Parts: sequence; structure tokens; C-alpha cells
Amino acid sequence: MTGIILAGGESKRMGRNKAFIEIEGERIIDRSVRIFHELFDEVMIVTNSPLDYVYLNVQVTTDLVPGKGSLGGLYTGMYLSRSPKAFFVSCDMPFLNKNIISFFLDQAEDADLVVYHSEGYWEPLHAVYSKSFLKPFERLMKEGELKIIEAYKQMRIREISKQDLLPFDPELRGLININTPHDLETVLALST
Repeated sequence: MTGIILAGGESKRMGRNKAFIEIEGERIIDRSVRIFHELFDEVMIVTNSPLDYVYLNVQVTTDLVPGKGSLGGLYTGMYLSRSPKAFFVSCDMPFLNKNIISFFLDQAEDADLVVYHSEGYWEPLHAVYSKSFLKPFERLMKEGELKIIEAYKQMRIREISKQDLLPFDPELRGLININTPHDLETVLALST
């Protein structure tokens, strides 16, 4: 399976590239790549600024269909992946949990999608997607619909619940992402 990190966002709310924020003495992107190298044979970063990531010694690519946000990043990673399924995360998840990721991978055999879903909330950027999503992603981009979950209809979904993850991560830190300076303050408080 391929591990793909989406690092193409504009970080408007944060005001700087979230991938390069340092948490617990390590930049988020460096930690994510290190964990991915332990789990995946192929590691890829999809970004709008590829030169920022060349030092990481992974495949770096830009969106095949520019201007389509995270949906375009998912499409690009899935299209270029050598494997029929890929695990995707966003670049702003400072506490990725190797055990949680392994659990997601273990659930992927008979599903087109393995995704966290709890109390009406989906986490589409910490999930396993199969290549069967390529056509729905293409259709949504052509229609101008960029909500990833719109592609979930009629797919074989393995929903991961909070209860599924508590044994691996009681505080669900592995699903935390940073979007705003306030989020960063919260994460820094957790890491002390």
C-alpha cells in the first residue's frame, strides 16, 4: 500500500505552512514521513510547493487537476499510486499514531474506504481509499463539487468508530489536526 501526505493547502487560517510547524522537537512533516517509511513501501507527498519537500527523499508531485483542494490531492495521489489502495493524511496532524494507521490498514481488505466516522463527523484525510474512487473524484471535480464525502455514496465503507480507536489512543490524539493558531496553542499544551 502507498502512504500519501497531502500538503497542498494554502494555510490561510494559520498564516504559515502547517507541515513545517515543530511539535515536540520535530516538524510535523518530518514525523509523518518517518512514520510512513516504517509502514509503507511507497511514500508520496502531494503539494503545490514541491521544492519545499525535496529534502525528504520521497516522491513529490503536484496536483494533476489544480485548484480542486483536498479532493484534487486525493485524486492525484490515488492516480499516481502504484498500489490499488492508499492511506492518506493531511500534513497538519502532529500526533499520527502508527498503531491506529496499522489498524486502518488491517481493515482495508474488503472495503473501498476505511474512514473514521463518529457523531456525524467524518475524517476524510486520515483514511484508506481504493482506486475505485478515481471515477467519482473525477465526476465531482467536473461538477465543481469539492466535498470529499460526496464520493462515499455506493462505496464499500468500513467506518471506524471512537470505540475502535480507544485501545490504541485513549485521547484520540492521532486524529488531531492544526488549522488555526488556537489549534496550535491547544496542541502545544497537549505536548508538554
